[in-house]
Amino acid sequence: MNAQDQIGEVEAIVAKARAAQQRYEANGSQERYDLAAQAAGWAIMEPARNRHLAELSVRTTGLGNVADKITKNHRKTLGLLRDIADVPTYGVISDDPVTGITEIARPMGVVGAVVPSTNPAATPANNIINALKCGNAIVLSPSPKGVAACEVLLDYIHREFAKIGEDPDLVQMVPAPGSKEKTQRLLEISDIIVVTGSQNNVKRAYTSGTPALAVGAGNVTVIVDETADLAEAASKIAASKTFDNATSCSSENALVVVDAVYDAFVAELAKVGGAVVADEARIVERLWPDGHLNRHVIAQDADQMLTALGMADDVPDDTRFLVVETKGIGPQHPLSGEKLSRVAALYRAADFEGACTIAARVMDHQGAGHSVGLHSAEDSRALHLGHHLPTCRVIVNQAHCFATGGAFNNGMPFSLSMGCGSWGGNSIDDNLHWKHFLQTAKVIREIPPREPTVEEIFAGYWSKAGA
Repeated sequence: MNAQDQIGEVEAIVAKARAAQQRYEANGSQERYDLAAQAAGWAIMEPARNRHLAELSVRTTGLGNVADKITKNHRKTLGLLRDIADVPTYGVISDDPVTGITEIARPMGVVGAVVPSTNPAATPANNIINALKCGNAIVLSPSPKGVAACEVLLDYIHREFAKIGEDPDLVQMVPAPGSKEKTQRLLEISDIIVVTGSQNNVKRAYTSGTPALAVGAGNVTVIVDETADLAEAASKIAASKTFDNATSCSSENALVVVDAVYDAFVAELAKVGGAVVADEARIVERLWPDGHLNRHVIAQDADQMLTALGMADDVPDDTRFLVVETKGIGPQHPLSGEKLSRVAALYRAADFEGACTIAARVMDHQGAGHSVGLHSAEDSRALHLGHHLPTCRVIVNQAHCFATGGAFNNGMPFSLSMGCGSWGGNSIDDNLHWKHFLQTAKVIREIPPREPTVEEIFAGYWSKAGA
C-alpha cells in the first residue's frame, strides 16, 4: 500500500468515527455515556482478559512484567471509574442564577490518541473511558510494539459494546502496520489529540494544527532529607522503582540524599534490594553502549538487567535495583537523565538547600514540570519545593510512581499522562482526566448590573501612589 492509500485509510476510519460520534451525541444521555465508559472499563478489568492483555503486552513489547501490568490495568481503570462515577458530562451541568450563566456539556468530537508501548493496554483504556464518558469517539494510534495489545483491547471493548447495543465505530484504531504518515494524518484531522510517549510525538502533536493534550518527559528526582523515616523512604522508593520494571514516567530516576543521613539511607536501601554502585563509568558504558539506552536493560527484570550490565556477580543475590553514585548533571552525564530501567542515580547533598539545587539542575536538564518527590517530616519543605522548583507536583512521603498518577490514598486524578505545564512545554499542568475531554456551551442571560465606581477600584492604589 502506497503512502496515499495509507493516508486514505486513516481518513476513512476518522470519517466513520465522526459519523458515530454525531449519532452518539444526537441520541446521547448521561446513562448512555456512563454505560459505554463502564463497558470499556470492564473490557480491560475482567480478570481473564486483564491477564491476557498483560501477558500479550510483555511478550510483544519486551517491557515490564506481567504481575505488575495486571495490577496497573486493574487499579488505574478502577480508580478512573471511581473518579468519573458521579460526574455530569451530558446536558446542563451548571446553572447559576447569580451570574445568569447556564453551562451545557458538549463533546470534543473525535479524539485522536497516540499511545506508548510502555503501557499498551492501560493508557489506551484510560483515554477511551474518558472519551466515551464525555460523548466523544476515539481513534488510537499505538506504537508498533503496542499494536497487538491495542487490537485485543478493542476487540474486548467491541464485545462489551455488543452486549449493550453500542456502536463499535466509537472506538477504533489506525490499522497496522503503523507509520509516521498515518499518525501524522490522524493528528491533523482529529478534533483534539492526546499524546503520551516520545517527545518527538509530543512536538508533532503541538505543531499539527489540531488542539493538543500532550505531556512532557519524566525523569523524577526524589529528595531524602535528615528528618525522613529512612526505612520507610527506602521501602517506598524500592517498590516504586521496581514496579513494572520502571516503565512508568513517574519512576524515580535520581535520588538526592542529604549528607547527614547518606550512609544510613544507603544501608536502608541495601535492606530492600538496592545495591549502591560507585563505578559510574562502568554502568554508563553498559547502559549506553552506542549512545542509546541498552534494550537488554530497559524495563527488564532484575536478573536480566544485572546480566546485561555485567553486574550479576558483583552485587548481593537479592538485588532488585541499582543506585549509582554520581555528581554529574547534563547532556555529558547520561545518568542524570531518564533511564527506563531499574537503575537510579544517587547524589549526595550537603543539606536540604543543596538538595534543592541539585534537583533543580536535574530538572533543568530533563523532566522540568513533571514532578519531584520528598521524603521528610517537615511539610514546610514540600511547600518550599512547590514555590521554587519548576514542577507541577510535589509528592510527599509516597512511592512516587503509585502516587503521581492518582492513588486511592491521595487526591490526584487517576491517569497515565501527566501534564508538565509551561516548564515541560505542555498545554496542561494537571493529570490528564475527564475534564480535558469535555467542552461547554454557555447560555448567558442579563442580570442586574454590577458596575463599580472608579473610586471603589482605585482607592487602595491612590492611598499608596496618589491619584
